[in-house]
Amino acid sequence: MPNSPSDDERPCRLRIQHQGPLLVEGPVEVELEDGSTVASDRFRVALCTCRRSKRYPWCDTSHRERKRL
Repeated sequence: MPNSPSDDERPCRLRIQHQGPLLVEGPVEVELEDGSTVASDRFRVALCTCRRSKRYPWCDTSHRERKRL
């Protein structure tokens, strides 16, 4: 079947968290807006979705500092 993973390939798994980071099973390579890339070989990474992280695109839990009403 086209576009289906072979037996030795698993699809990349993403986990979306409400008001939190995007969790991605690694290793990953992320292409940034300017065309540069950053990579991580960790088994799971948290990608920032709030853009408050000082380590963007990696989440540093800065989203926890701001309280929503």
